[in-house]
Amino acid sequence: MNHPAIEQPADTVARLRATFATGRTKPVDWRTEQLRRVRAMLTERGADLAAALHADLGKSATEAYRTEIDFTIREIDHTLDHLADWLRPEPAPVPAHLGADATAWTQYDPLGVVLVIAPWNYPAQLLLAPMVGALASGNAVVVKPSELAPATSAALAELIPAYLDTDAVAVVEGGVPETTALLAERFDRIFYTGNGTVGRIVMRAAAEHLTPVTLELGGKSPVFVDRDADLDVVADRLARGKFLNAGQTCVAPDYVLTDPETAAALEPRLVRAVEALFGTDPAKSPEYGRIVNERHFDRLSGLLGSGRVAVGGVSDRTAKYIAPTVLADVDPASAVMQEEIFGPILPIVTVSGLDEAIAFINDRDKPLALYVFSESERTRGRIAAETSSGGLGYGLPLAHLTVSDLPFGGVGESGMGNYHGRYSIETFSHRKAVLDKPLG
Repeated sequence: MNHPAIEQPADTVARLRATFATGRTKPVDWRTEQLRRVRAMLTERGADLAAALHADLGKSATEAYRTEIDFTIREIDHTLDHLADWLRPEPAPVPAHLGADATAWTQYDPLGVVLVIAPWNYPAQLLLAPMVGALASGNAVVVKPSELAPATSAALAELIPAYLDTDAVAVVEGGVPETTALLAERFDRIFYTGNGTVGRIVMRAAAEHLTPVTLELGGKSPVFVDRDADLDVVADRLARGKFLNAGQTCVAPDYVLTDPETAAALEPRLVRAVEALFGTDPAKSPEYGRIVNERHFDRLSGLLGSGRVAVGGVSDRTAKYIAPTVLADVDPASAVMQEEIFGPILPIVTVSGLDEAIAFINDRDKPLALYVFSESERTRGRIAAETSSGGLGYGLPLAHLTVSDLPFGGVGESGMGNYHGRYSIETFSHRKAVLDKPLG
């Protein structure tokens, strides 16, 4: 069914709530059909999304498919393979005083109408992957693409209604006024990915309706490099993880902690790793992206003077280009260490060893991710036991979020709640307790 192109948020939510009340979204067949339609959209119109991602962020087609389109397809396939098992009621033991004929179980119920607010850095994946979880859970969904990725927002606003059930899925485009209007409505869950400042606004709005929230935020994700690590491998994996999407990844390595001797040995290897990935002039590399807009470019440019430039440091505001940059001899009090970088700048901060590194991490907000390069089981174990982070990666940055059977989410300032795979079902469902005591 087609609906007016311009619809007030209150009318959109009311329309979707009326659909949910009919029970239309609850059958597993409806859920799996919607997921298959999302998959068809990505396979049939993936090139359109890739073109939009290039327009917004300079993403190459290879990167667009790997990190957004194919990523979401894998999430859909994993969900389709396991959804029936995930939704199966789970028996619970019953105490003897209720009698041998009493049984108990938990079951997942859809929440109702949920809101997904997506960011600009992975504007397709970070809208579609939560939407997949919400649909798999049997909900009606309002999705709000980021206005800071306008080409991708427009593509999603065209494609989603063309493929999905428009009585149960709605796209609302726009900026702050449209988001504010949406947040005034009552939802059964709000799923927000972005920064902590807006996260607090979302949470305050949700409190008016006692709406549960999932906040996927960010923070400064540290990397500890131990003396025993293979620095050639470290440099290659760090450069790939940091400079993907021009550093605009919520779980990108934010800064490196290591001892002075290791820092001195790592620095030239990082220079070589950057050149191996993007050549001597990354501005000419088709695989290297651009900064999303001038405001973020200006913010990042102001951080380039926070240390000695080992590689990079070149920028072009007109092209929204900042070269992959490694900063050495960085003072912890410098500007680059006071905020999440969210761009292609990697500071190296020296510490005396593991004890100081752990103290350094714990003196700051809990990060979304923490990465460790060490062969020592003791070192790895101490960091796991003595720090808190949303995720922990040994030896490979970013990879944990590609594992559908792992929950992805933050802790403290880096967010609350999680999703991916079965954890999306838990997020977008209510686990109902049921007891059955026969009358006869």
